[in-house]
Amino acid sequence: MSEERAESDSKKKNTRKSPVGAGRPSQRRTVGQTTPCTECGETEWDEDEIRGETVCASCGTVVEENAIDLGAEWTNYSDGADRSRVGAPSRESLSDKGLNTTIARSDISGAGAQRHGIKGSNAKHWRRRVLIDERSKTRSSRARNLTKAMQFIRDRGNLPPALVEETARLYRHAAEQGIVTGRSIRGVSAACVYIAARQARLPRKIEEIAESFDMTGEMGVKELKRTIRLVARKLNAHHVTGPGEYLDKFHSDLGLPAPVLGEANYLWARVSESMEWQGKKPAGVAGVMLYKAAQGRGHPRTQSEVCAVAGVSEVTLRGLLRILEALLVQLGEAPSN
Repeated sequence: MSEERAESDSKKKNTRKSPVGAGRPSQRRTVGQTTPCTECGETEWDEDEIRGETVCASCGTVVEENAIDLGAEWTNYSDGADRSRVGAPSRESLSDKGLNTTIARSDISGAGAQRHGIKGSNAKHWRRRVLIDERSKTRSSRARNLTKAMQFIRDRGNLPPALVEETARLYRHAAEQGIVTGRSIRGVSAACVYIAARQARLPRKIEEIAESFDMTGEMGVKELKRTIRLVARKLNAHHVTGPGEYLDKFHSDLGLPAPVLGEANYLWARVSESMEWQGKKPAGVAGVMLYKAAQGRGHPRTQSEVCAVAGVSEVTLRGLLRILEALLVQLGEAPSN
């Protein structure tokens, strides 16, 4: 018996352990760890967190594999050595990037208060704490500025989530450059939305953004255009928008079938190298391409419908149509009626 016990102690010493520092704190207990080993009857286990295995410390039998770690996620998103991380990732579209703690009103009233053990007599004190917490985050003018701007971008930008984050980054850069000083937060936010959409090749019309940000009227649109030029120059965010970038959006707005979009892209590829389009409004050129393609594919749209989407007058559309038909004649393609 003594020899068997000595041999068992030797196996325990030689059992491979997990690398130092590789394990994660876990209170997980599985069925394999609560029953004796089927080979030797021992109940001493070693866990390999890297490989997800549980082995018998006496005989080395693997009693569990591909174990799921139910502990906290430990992922390092920074360049530091610390691997611990809790909470959601930071977001540029939040004024504090989502790093501040918040006392939610739902946690101090109704079922939330009952769950957290907050009595009715203490509710007014918690409401006061919520108010103090909210005011403490917007004491500086920069914090108030970012709070209002990010609200504008999220609510009025009408952009995909990824572009919302990019727009927020542009606004932060603009604030660091001092562009916001002396200008309206609404105007700079709208300019950043326009530039971010243009860089992502999802252009929006200036008039459309001006209406979304309540900058209607001649003075509002003029201010927005001036701010867009300033922000683009300061942030080196120049991007020349072409008619081809508007085709997808206008095609969707007009409710045309897919073959019409293919025909419009084909027309633009044929005539895009011509110098006749220099100085012409890209949205108007895209509108005339779709107007011509819709006629050729048997899904015509009226000039007023196309002009309403493209943001040009019918006189401008007819002038662009004459240019297009002349170019098609030069290329040997008879214009269709």
